[in-house]
Amino acid sequence: MLKYYFTFFILLSINAVTGQSAPKTVIAKSGDGIYSLLRDNNIDLSYVDEFIKLNKTKLTADNTLILGKAYDLPTIQKDSISIVEVTKLDSVSSASLKPIIKEMSLFGKDYSNVIVENDTLKNAVYYLISGHGGPDPGATTTYDSKLISEDEYAYDVTLRLARKLIAKGATVYIIVKDKNDGIRDERVLEVDYDEVCYPNNTIPRNQKLRLQQRTNTVNNLYLKHKGAAAYQRLIVTHVDSRSVGKNIDVFFYHHKNSDNGKRLAEHIHKTFKQKYAKHQPNRIYSGTVSTRSSLYLIKNTMPPVVYIELGNIRNKKDQKRILNYENREALANWIHKGLLADYESHKD
Repeated sequence: MLKYYFTFFILLSINAVTGQSAPKTVIAKSGDGIYSLLRDNNIDLSYVDEFIKLNKTKLTADNTLILGKAYDLPTIQKDSISIVEVTKLDSVSSASLKPIIKEMSLFGKDYSNVIVENDTLKNAVYYLISGHGGPDPGATTTYDSKLISEDEYAYDVTLRLARKLIAKGATVYIIVKDKNDGIRDERVLEVDYDEVCYPNNTIPRNQKLRLQQRTNTVNNLYLKHKGAAAYQRLIVTHVDSRSVGKNIDVFFYHHKNSDNGKRLAEHIHKTFKQKYAKHQPNRIYSGTVSTRSSLYLIKNTMPPVVYIELGNIRNKKDQKRILNYENREALANWIHKGLLADYESHKD
């Protein structure tokens, strides 16, 4: 056993010396954004804040890249996994150092492999419902003469959020799902009507039956996990539909009698306020937290719930927020950060 400890020490020492990639600078091309630039250079999106910090003076006020400008890429801290496998440590030690990769076809071919980074949320269960779906696309409008709908954009943000939660070891149920769509980086997400309700149930045309189906699904799963998992939360995402001229910020609803639901909404809301202050300091964020106990899902589901409106699909400014996939990724990331904060406060 002493031999293994000694070998492991040497490995970490080698990694400390050789574990950083050389600094790299890239030129922003037409269509590039921070997320696409990082992905094109095989850098995880968790380095977004580091990229912004490195290049703050080269970005616009809303952290947009400038065509033709050179940007510094973050230095990646490499782990020692490949070295460990070569030296063949004992099986227990090796297994504990290997990454866990989950294959999730629901996320689409470009996002199907999910690396479980840690077990921060191993005791958490999340139920994710994107609004509408199946025979009901929700609010619709046109963009560039093409039909777009509320359910497709809410679903894309939900999948991105699910992927982040799974990477932190959470148990995640995607209640409304589409086996064909996956996470999509296009601006115009094609409208279809083949979504199903977990595990694989046809979604009814009648609105009340649809809501009952989702409610029953969540409540049955909640009762299944009750006791084994003390922390269970429901996140419902919608894209609002108002007049064309009404630009809205992301806002949050909870049940009036749920302290946990209120705290959940407030943690995510606080994260959004912080992110807006950092990335758009000249813009006042007006999103709010309020009660909306009359909404069917808020009223009838058992887990503490936050109901999130992501914007107005008919408003041109809000369309800019949700049609750009990097913005959808940012929305998912900010919600994720708020959920982490809520989970940490629950543990305390």
